[in-house]
Amino acid sequence: MEWITAGVALGLGATVFMDLWEWGEARACGWPRRDYALLGRWVLRMRLGVFSYGMAGGIGAAPVQQGEAALGQVLHYLVGAVFGITFLALVGPGWLAAPTMGAAWGFGAVTVLMPFAAMQPAFGLGFAAARTPKPGFARLRSLIGHVSFGLGLWIAAALWHVLM
Repeated sequence: MEWITAGVALGLGATVFMDLWEWGEARACGWPRRDYALLGRWVLRMRLGVFSYGMAGGIGAAPVQQGEAALGQVLHYLVGAVFGITFLALVGPGWLAAPTMGAAWGFGAVTVLMPFAAMQPAFGLGFAAARTPKPGFARLRSLIGHVSFGLGLWIAAALWHVLM
């Protein structure tokens, strides 16, 4: 059971790191911050039977839902925790004793499949953001974000190792 707690801690720590990385991108490069309110809107509109957005403007054109921003942030961190548990289940809890950056980065890079194959198509943006004005840039940002999550896994594991 301790490895599940560790997985949650790693995932939450990695998500914090990912958000800090994105904040740095926004400050250094002028890139817009990710809008997790859209994640909240997607989930809240599921209760209305709406699961995908093929209309012009995609999910961004759908009506705003009360509480979507807060729910989107909570879901963002919940997914991070699930990814942390999944990562430890794959590499084994022994990884915590000697965390390697390659495994964490690789896992982070693979997690980009979630937005590419599920969220972006459901949001009306196409597979891997193909229907966005700058698909290459959108893909690069997604990959950078998820690789930063992987780096955050490694950093969180190093802290876990020191603190525990």
